[in-house]
Amino acid sequence: MAKLIYLDNAATTQVYPEVLDAMLPYFTEYYGNPSAIYSFAGESKKAVDEARANVAALINARTEDIYFTGGGSESDNWALKATAEAYESKGKHIITSRIEHHAILHTCAYLEQKGYEVTYLDVDEDGKISLEELEKAIRPDTILISIMSANNEIGTIEPIKEIGKIAHDHGVLFHTDAVQAFGHIPIDVEEMNIDMLSASGHKINGPKGSGVMYIRKGVKIRSFIHGGAQERKRRAGTHNVPGIVGIGTAAKLAKENMEERSAKEIALRDHLIERVLKEIPYTRLNGHRTDRLPNNANFCFRFIEGESMLILLDQAGICGSSGSACTSGSLDPSHVLLAIGLPHEIAHGSLRLTLSEKNTMEEIDYTVDELKKIIERLRGMSPLYEDFVKKQNQ
Repeated sequence: MAKLIYLDNAATTQVYPEVLDAMLPYFTEYYGNPSAIYSFAGESKKAVDEARANVAALINARTEDIYFTGGGSESDNWALKATAEAYESKGKHIITSRIEHHAILHTCAYLEQKGYEVTYLDVDEDGKISLEELEKAIRPDTILISIMSANNEIGTIEPIKEIGKIAHDHGVLFHTDAVQAFGHIPIDVEEMNIDMLSASGHKINGPKGSGVMYIRKGVKIRSFIHGGAQERKRRAGTHNVPGIVGIGTAAKLAKENMEERSAKEIALRDHLIERVLKEIPYTRLNGHRTDRLPNNANFCFRFIEGESMLILLDQAGICGSSGSACTSGSLDPSHVLLAIGLPHEIAHGSLRLTLSEKNTMEEIDYTVDELKKIIERLRGMSPLYEDFVKKQNQ
């Protein structure tokens, strides 16, 4: 199979042709600044308004509660830092989990340096937080709970509706990093008691550098970027009109196609998981078996090192990852895999394959066939595996 097989859609996705077509006129034909008052700029403003409505419809939000940002990391930073500042008179305690994206964890570490206290909830072996432990962690000075909707590495979906209810029962704000879940699984900010939500365009076949922040009416957080009066004075900076049109179009397509796309991805994912677990010994599936993103499969292969596996997969024309794209240059094992209880030596042998509806069963079968050969080759060079086999045969 000569063509590229792309199985790293959690890192980024291909921009859909329909999305690109919608964006292009706003580079060259309708290039006006939507903040200007002349009629030529009206086309840009109209496009921004339409994109805002499309994003709102995807998560059942009020259109005026959607704010455009430069990406998921900016939205995460905004949610945590601005909430900490706005509500510090009530308290300086924040609750999150140990498996959050580094945009949350590093922001929490920054806030700890500023005198805030952060409780990091443990997760079970599937990557789920305990609702009981969450409720126990809430204190009179707790101002924010931030738990991701679905994990970017192992795909586990958290009980967001229940988390939001617990937060609201205790008068605490609830933010969710929905970067991986947005457009892939149903999200209803009203039903799920969500006060703030972060999302990103490039995870749903939109452009990079486009993000979303949902802020429920009544949440008193301030601007994160100061300057002009854009985004109802909450996010300064000239609108990235093509990027906003892109994420809006991608959100519209995601809403229309979610059910059909998810069904296809689940069929591909389950076929991949079943073949790998059946045909490659000493392999573990990471994350919840069913409560997981439709396109996510994450494995640990004992007695091998993940980077060598990725290089050999690349030589076979297959793109995968050993964890989050944001930490792919790190030699340390995934903090997510360590948090679910895996020892370092097993966590180092991880592989994340994230699919799209464009993938085929033929590609999945080719990937498993190549993976079997790669694992066998790497284990053949492993002294640890050799010792293990000798002990098994004694």
